[in-house]
Amino acid sequence: MATATLTSKGQITMPQAVRQTLGLQAGDRVAFVADNAGGYKVVALRQDVKALRGRFAGRAKGPVSLDDMADAVQAEAASRMGAASAVARGRPAKAAAARGRAAKVQRTK
Repeated sequence: MATATLTSKGQITMPQAVRQTLGLQAGDRVAFVADNAGGYKVVALRQDVKALRGRFAGRAKGPVSLDDMADAVQAEAASRMGAASAVARGRPAKAAAARGRAAKVQRTK
């Protein structure tokens, strides 16, 4: 297992084995992406945006308009806000119902 030490400035030197595995060179950028287990993954960001082509293929039945995207984001935000406030007030059942309503709105669009 490769390890690194955090300096007082919040910096680390990435071990050579990790840099080689990720194909990183001086000046390349990395992202720290949170995972579901409460940890983080290191992702190299030096790829051209064209490398993402096709990554999301098959996830939508057709083109999605900006208005539809904005509506979906707004519905998700509303469900999260409703769920968060219901949990804060000690009403987890109401929070689950708020999430269900938002999911139904997204599926019907």
